[in-house]
Amino acid sequence: MKAIQLIEFGQPLQLREIPVPAVGDKKVLVRIKAAGICHSDVHYRAGLSSIGPLPQTLGHEIAGVVEQAGTGVSGVKAGDGVCLHYLVTCGECDYCRTGREQFCQDAKMLGKDCDGGYAEYIAVPARNAVPLPDEISFEQGAVLMCSSATVFHALRKARLSPGETIAVFGAGGLGMSAIQLAKAFGALEVYAVDIDKQRLSLAEEYGAIPVDASRENPLAELHRATGGSGVDVALELVGLPQVIRQAVQSLGVFGRAVLVGIADRPFSVDTYPEILGKEAQIIGSSDHLLQELPILIEFARRGTLDLSRVITQTVPLQASVTNDALDVLEAFGGGVRTVIMPSG
Repeated sequence: MKAIQLIEFGQPLQLREIPVPAVGDKKVLVRIKAAGICHSDVHYRAGLSSIGPLPQTLGHEIAGVVEQAGTGVSGVKAGDGVCLHYLVTCGECDYCRTGREQFCQDAKMLGKDCDGGYAEYIAVPARNAVPLPDEISFEQGAVLMCSSATVFHALRKARLSPGETIAVFGAGGLGMSAIQLAKAFGALEVYAVDIDKQRLSLAEEYGAIPVDASRENPLAELHRATGGSGVDVALELVGLPQVIRQAVQSLGVFGRAVLVGIADRPFSVDTYPEILGKEAQIIGSSDHLLQELPILIEFARRGTLDLSRVITQTVPLQASVTNDALDVLEAFGGGVRTVIMPSG
């Protein structure tokens, strides 16, 4: 089968021919129909984040059709449409048993620690294959598995309550889901902070108040819009130190800044005026949980979460166009989300 793999850090991905993975006990073979290109993949290609042994097939936003089910599999069968939970865990440790499987010591992430979705097929444990309703396209099902799931988990960590305000820093793939989900959680106002006018326009269509950080000081604008009080929740999705600082500084009394974006440099905080004096909190959010996915998928099935306009480009399983998409992400430019369609 064909697979786009990382061969050497800092170098373009390459299209290679590799064997179709074997289907073991309690596993399924999935024919990949869609694989999202995530900003995390930029970090993996550059060698800024730890990754499994090379060569490695990237891609952790995956949806497709079950091609074959191994022995002992129940719940899914050949022909079923599925989207894949990207954390493969032991299922037996305390973290797994208590619904905190992202901290499983044996956890492996698809497209990072083991081969992922930039390919024609993938084999995963059957419990990682989540049924995909007919109402949701494969492209949207793939994006749900990271962009949407990550911010859904982050919003739960933020304890966002009805009537509160939230600033979403970064109106890319994650940001568009965050805006819609924050509305579903009952946010009174959602502010979208970005420097890209196209993204801000789409954010406004989804009901957010756009804050153009390329033209105005986002902190001044957020404090003006909230009457000087600051926001209740700031969701940081970019991973740049200066943006993380802005997220923290935008908070009001009892505010919560949830950090999701992966940064390669530290950031500083002025502890008393920005945290202690407000009893504000800085919260880390890592990955998401398998148990969160059914309700997230139901939001998408009902149209509460609409990803149709978030997917701004689909591309074939070709190394050149995949590298081009990663280059654009690396420069923090381009559209919102690009999805590889291996089957056309």
